[in-house]
Order: sequence, then structure tokens, then C-alpha cells
Amino acid sequence: MSGNESRIQAIYQITNREPMQVTMPDKLGDIWAENVFNLARMEWALSKSAFKSIKKTVQTGGVLDPATADVVAAAMKEWAVSKGVKFFSHLFYPMTNITAEKHDGFIITNADGNAITEFTGSLLIKGEPDGSSFPNGSIRMTNAARGYTAWDPTSPAFIMQTDNGATLMIPCVFMSWTGEALDKKIPLLRSNDAMNTAAQKVLSLMGETEIAPLNSSCGAEQEYFLVDSNFANNRPDLLLAGRTLFGAAPAKGQEFDDHYFGTIPARVQVFMQDFEDQLYKLGIPAKTHHNEVAPGQFEIAPYFEAANVAADHQQLMMTLMKSTAKKHGFLCLLHEKPFAGINGSGKHVNWSVGNATQGNLLDPGSTPHENLNFLLFCG
Repeated sequence: MSGNESRIQAIYQITNREPMQVTMPDKLGDIWAENVFNLARMEWALSKSAFKSIKKTVQTGGVLDPATADVVAAAMKEWAVSKGVKFFSHLFYPMTNITAEKHDGFIITNADGNAITEFTGSLLIKGEPDGSSFPNGSIRMTNAARGYTAWDPTSPAFIMQTDNGATLMIPCVFMSWTGEALDKKIPLLRSNDAMNTAAQKVLSLMGETEIAPLNSSCGAEQEYFLVDSNFANNRPDLLLAGRTLFGAAPAKGQEFDDHYFGTIPARVQVFMQDFEDQLYKLGIPAKTHHNEVAPGQFEIAPYFEAANVAADHQQLMMTLMKSTAKKHGFLCLLHEKPFAGINGSGKHVNWSVGNATQGNLLDPGSTPHENLNFLLFCG
């Protein structure tokens, strides 16, 4: 089939496509964080002493004792199993710009050969994936190939649902057997800890006496393109590289003002609603969506969260964006410059720092004295 014939066939299939319907929940509260094992769910599932211990670990970074870890793991497993989950995975973020996971079953067999489920604190806290091929293969000797994942309790576990099942995902750090960071989470946690130490010293010098731990917060705006799959399947460069490598300029570019902040196409609106409902189930606060400058380009922006959680949610958003787009007959392009001659896609990070006692340190005060911290931390 020639290029012109394949394009005509693609247009015919798009024109005759049946509109996809998405069932909408009655209220946001009906689905919000329903697939997340967060502090609110822990408080309901754990004893008072166990919840107090895990809450302290989450909020202050304290050490979690093994007995409490066993209690948390048992409650997490019971909650996941009640929602049809059979597998769990330590989810980590190697230096590949995508996530990595290894799924293990809750199943074990007892002395009678019967299948039962088990999930201990040690399985929750630590895993041992092969570290020899991160960030790419053949860079470590076989005897130095072991890698370790370790649970990050500050980022809540969640259930990832697909058409073929569900998996309990446990956000983790990833390191080599000698302790070197092999991921992007460890440097983020270390930098946030260093920022907290330095900022507390600065606030003390400014005369502050009650200083709660400081944390950075982020809200990453994500721009993306949607291309109909019938068109994308005729472009091997889009499928393999996520961008065009050759081609003619389009008949219509971004010279007009009919796209930016314009009315969202009905088919794209359905995709956005489906995608954002999945985010809400995972406790991801999608706040804004709109048309972007270039044709076929859009943006989603979440409400700000703690930087560590926001980074995890950003990775999860990109994964869900691609899978949901495929379900709606689109190819989602996240490449920073997929097309020549029109705008690329940015990931603008709105960043701030603050705590429970001094508040947002990048928020201007209403008096010169209240402005001191703002001016100091801006400088």
C-alpha cells in the first residue's frame, strides 16, 4: 500500500470510529485514593501503637522497628488481597527515565501442599533485584551484580490496575550491593535532607525557635501530544523514536490562535476524564488540563505535593497517560521535541520549600519583618 493510500485508509478509519464512552463517578470522594495504602488507611487498619510508629517514620524519617514492619506488611497484604491482588512489586526508578519493577506473588505453600498468602516485614522493607543491567547491560561483573531495593515509607504503596489484573506497588530506593545509588530517588531524598539541615540552621540564625522539619514541594506541569494511532502506525519514526525524523511541514501549524486554551476536542476530553479518574484513584491530585500552543498538544498539571511523592506521581502519570491514550486510539508523545517547526513539550516544575511552623518560605509576607524569610530564601 502506498503512502497516500495508507493515509486515505487512516482517515477513513478515524472518520468512522465509534465514540468511546467513559463511566463517570458521581463524586470525587467516591474514588479519591481508593487504591492507595496511605496514612488514613493505615490508621484504620493498624493498632494505635503501630500507627503511631509508622506515622513517625513517614513524617520525621525515624527508623521503623521490625515488629511494626511485620504488622504494616500484614495489614497491607490483607487490604491488597481484599481488592483482588495476588502479586506485589518493589517499584524503583533507575537512571533510565522509566520505572522498573519485579513482581512476586503473595503465594506460598504450607506443609500440606495448600496455597496460602504471606507478606512479612522483611519482604516489605527489602528486595534483591539484579543490579547488573542498570542503567544498561554489561557494566558490572557477575559477582558484583546484586542490587537492593529498600521501601520508601514516605511515598505510599498503591494498587496498579490493568485489564489483566492488579499489583501492589511499593515505591523503593535502589542501590548496589556496596551502597552506591543506582536510581533517581536516593539523590532526591539526600538533597531534601541536606536542604532541611541547612534551612533549619538559617532559620535559627534568623531568631526562629520552633522549627519543624522542612520539605520541598513540587507540581510538575506535563505537556504532551496525542496522535491518532491510525496515523502514527504509518510512521515508524514516531513508533520507534517517539519523534519524527523526516517529513514535510504541515499545511497548518501554530500560527493561528485557535488552539491555545481553545475548546478541548470531545474525543480528547473523554481521554482526559478517563485518565484523570485513574489518577484520582491513586491519590494524584490532577488540577488543570487544557489545549497547548501546538496542534494536537495538551497539558496536565497536578496540585503541589512533597517533592519525593510528586516525583513518584510524575512517573506514574506518564505511564498511565500512555496506556490510557492507547485505549482511546491515540499515541501519546512525551518527547521534548517530537515535531520540527512547532512547539515542543516541556515539564515545568513549580518548586517551593516550607514546613508546618514557618509555612511556605517562598510566600511573601504582608510586613517588612514578615518578608525577611522570603527575601532570604529567594536570595
